[in-house]
Amino acid sequence: MEKLAHEIWIFDGSSVQFLGLPFSTRMTIVRLSSGELWVHSPIKLSEVITDQISSLGEVRYLIAPNHLHHLFLPDWLAVYPKAEVFGTNEVIEKRGDYLFNGSLNHQQSWAWGADIDQVLFSGSPLMEECVFFHKSSGVLIATDLVENFSGNEFNYLQRVVAKGVGILAPNGKMPLDWRLSFMFGKSDARRHLDSLLSWKPQILVMSHGEIVKENADKFLERAFKWLI
Repeated sequence: MEKLAHEIWIFDGSSVQFLGLPFSTRMTIVRLSSGELWVHSPIKLSEVITDQISSLGEVRYLIAPNHLHHLFLPDWLAVYPKAEVFGTNEVIEKRGDYLFNGSLNHQQSWAWGADIDQVLFSGSPLMEECVFFHKSSGVLIATDLVENFSGNEFNYLQRVVAKGVGILAPNGKMPLDWRLSFMFGKSDARRHLDSLLSWKPQILVMSHGEIVKENADKFLERAFKWLI
């Protein structure tokens, strides 16, 4: 557990294999003004993690921000049965084995809205992702929208592949296959990018790769030059 900013913590988990690469995992937890905990992209639970979480507060909301980040939700619900679960339409359809409390696709007055803004980044047939902004700390919370691997977790061939698809720090961006899929949805994506930039984020934390702790807005502008 690492405190990233006021009322926001990150937890780095073990890597998972995806498309031939070892993908590091990261969870972000926000303590809301109510004192309840909002958990973004839950990682694999352990005794250590549950002990650390108990020192922060009560888990109230579990967030599956896109259809790739849902694997550990059942384990979390077993430990925190009172938690409410929210995901995108895609992940709700994919995980029909249990009941979600609501869809991130549907605009509404969110219980965490006083502390966190959000926008559904769409425009691609491959995937949509809900991106969040913690207002008091200026932290933008993304999942796969930007990947920024250090490269230390890869062997030589894997680093070549990662660089080729554009996910190596300090020039990380959206993976190439997802970028290409915006061919007919760029206008939607540009509008969503404008929303992210309007928040003037100070820090960018993503699920995979190095956190951007300075000039996050400039990093985003560079990472999305392909869209402008």
